[in-house]
Amino acid sequence: MFGFDDATCESGHDICEQVMDWTDNQTLANASDVLIGRPLTIAMLLLLFFVIRWILNRVVDRLVASAEDGMLPDKISRFGFRGKAAQHAEARDLATATRRVQRAKTMGDLLKSIITGLLIAIFGTMILSELGVNIAPIIASAGIIGIALGFGAQSLVKDFLSGIFMIFEDQYGVGDVVDVGEASGTIEAVSLRVTRLRDLNGTVWYVPNGEILRVGNMSQNWSRAVVDIKVGYQEDLARVQAVLRDVAHDLWDDEDFRGVVIEEPEVTGVELFDPDGITLRVLLKTQPMEQWAIARALRERIKARFDHEGIEIAIPQQVVWQRQAKTGPSPEGEEPVRD
Repeated sequence: MFGFDDATCESGHDICEQVMDWTDNQTLANASDVLIGRPLTIAMLLLLFFVIRWILNRVVDRLVASAEDGMLPDKISRFGFRGKAAQHAEARDLATATRRVQRAKTMGDLLKSIITGLLIAIFGTMILSELGVNIAPIIASAGIIGIALGFGAQSLVKDFLSGIFMIFEDQYGVGDVVDVGEASGTIEAVSLRVTRLRDLNGTVWYVPNGEILRVGNMSQNWSRAVVDIKVGYQEDLARVQAVLRDVAHDLWDDEDFRGVVIEEPEVTGVELFDPDGITLRVLLKTQPMEQWAIARALRERIKARFDHEGIEIAIPQQVVWQRQAKTGPSPEGEEPVRD
């Protein structure tokens, strides 16, 4: 492999050809190629390896920096936060940011390792070729492995790629309540290949990341309790809305819920007419994952207040026509019975 024989210079070996032109000595030309040409080529390949690796690592660092910032802002508006509420919000923002930074750095290290491995394989093969090793079997083996992965591991590759982007974009994390289509519940574990979550019934779902087409996260930044109240058609809507505002504001001012309800409640007004009654809506902006508890507490207070004010909560009604046997002509005919 390193012999200085009298074989002619191979195509592309410029140093060998140049020395041959200068000295007209094939042995010296071959020796120059082995002692100068090949080491110089290998050195250039190594330099190119480190340059490309540095550039790609810089790209990964930029991606990690953008992933650390997240897809959503770290902080929500502090309007309406009071006392401990602001402290709770800042602590939650810090915990979320810390989790996002750790996950982004982990993914950055993984990508850098993958890039380094691929570059070593490519440039290692090129260096072996310069040393005279027959790389045809290596390339053939790589091609066979690539074909096998392409046909046999498509879903696995899809899962891993989806997992990488989910983690980079911080779409969800452990402890978040999400809806991923076929399943919804609390996230218990997230890996590059699969997401594990537990629903309200206690069932554990294992969802491949490549099968997740959309994610609804109910616990990022803030949440909203939406409470619909249905009243009868005979009620004074202006009075009902005033009562709802009063009840919601009392909840907002309650020390037990201070820092949980983070903005002034809003009564949006009439949302729907249907045969059973009129639906009005109350909105309360809450800390993440507190919307359900706040909605339950508000419904209890509305029921008690409506009972005190004499406001009727609508219930389904039917009109039943009762046919009575007639012995003769009757002016009444059929009379409705309201149930």
